[in-house]
Amino acid sequence: MEGRPGQGVGHTLDAFTDRYAERTRGMTASEIRALFAVASRPEVVSLAGGMPYTTALPLDAVGKLMSDLMATRGAQALQYGSGQGDPVLRELICEVMALEGISASPDDVVVTVGSQQALDLVTRIFCDPGDVVLAEAPSYVGALGTFAAYQADVVHIAMDDDGLIPAALREAIAAAKAAGKTVKFLYTIPNFHNPAGVSLSDARRDEVLAICQEAGLLVLEDNPYGLLGFDGPPVPAIRGRGGEDDVVYLGSFSKTFAPGLRVGWVLAPHAVREKLVLASEASVLCPPQLNQLVVAEYLTSQDWQGQVGVFRDLYRERRDATLDALTQLMPEGTTWTRPTGGFYVWLTLPEGLDSKVMQPRALTSRIAYVPGVGFYADGQGGRDMRLSYCFPEPERIREGVRRLAGVMEQELELLETFGPTIQPPRLGRGQAGTPAPDVA
Repeated sequence: MEGRPGQGVGHTLDAFTDRYAERTRGMTASEIRALFAVASRPEVVSLAGGMPYTTALPLDAVGKLMSDLMATRGAQALQYGSGQGDPVLRELICEVMALEGISASPDDVVVTVGSQQALDLVTRIFCDPGDVVLAEAPSYVGALGTFAAYQADVVHIAMDDDGLIPAALREAIAAAKAAGKTVKFLYTIPNFHNPAGVSLSDARRDEVLAICQEAGLLVLEDNPYGLLGFDGPPVPAIRGRGGEDDVVYLGSFSKTFAPGLRVGWVLAPHAVREKLVLASEASVLCPPQLNQLVVAEYLTSQDWQGQVGVFRDLYRERRDATLDALTQLMPEGTTWTRPTGGFYVWLTLPEGLDSKVMQPRALTSRIAYVPGVGFYADGQGGRDMRLSYCFPEPERIREGVRRLAGVMEQELELLETFGPTIQPPRLGRGQAGTPAPDVA
């Protein structure tokens, strides 16, 4: 007998199981979100979530500008706005992108509810079920979830210390086409990669763009960390290297201002822009007007570039604390990346250890990280983990690494005593089944 919606039938936990759309089968909980309840406990050192250190903002000044905004333009701030986004903010966004060598018109900018919505919109208008999306190995977990929700197949491209490997990109495009697959775009995070921490070298940016142009592929350039480099001015974006007709650029104020405001954007070729606006209006009607005006006021009334400098110094100190602690404490056989900006270190465990299997022991020891398997679409990442250094104080980071090293030592002792657990073979960081260089 069929139960009423919301009631279980027999042993069925969800009476709607047979009614969901096919695309919901690709929806799974994020490895990061699943950790939040535990990682937020004060006794746990969390190196898991990539939360910006918003305490470093001039909160009094931000509070005053919000109060002044409501006093002078409250009715406008609380009203519906344009589906494409506030015109003044779009002009300011073009000024922000100019710092990375991008020349753009405000007409080609679409404001979104964070860059996560931008990912959703681009995937929605380009991908049919079974289409191929190329993405670095590993890749951003939020992007993988979006691609899965639209039933796109992800093919991973190997990386090394200089980012995505152009030869591996060529091979993946050729293999997909030989198999009769339709490849829609390359998704890449070229600056201070999430989760790998590496950056695409200057020379490779031109080569990657040329490969995609030759193959007729769109490049989806996701760049939330581009202004947070530690060693010099921003590297020119792929979009600013002759990619005006071939690159869709995603940006966000979540890392340089406030993630709670959820303001991001898409810069797209003009025809693509039209489709993005229609898709956005179908989803949210318009991005929140109040939040957009707050960001615009912040950009015009505050020394926001000076504040980005404050963030860079703060995150550099925490990166250094992380790398120093790893160098001093990690067991032999452990490798990790050395980021020059952003939030993350990608760590590879000694042979025989599994970051997912080890996680319960780590949480018992009050240290949280994100297992590497969550950053792959094909089951890779068993020996890997992402460590985020952006939020904890340096001494807290050192304590967290000390706890992590202790857990790893215990796991290695168990491995020596009882032998390895039965695990599937670990694939390289490239296409499924193809060995590739470690990111280390």
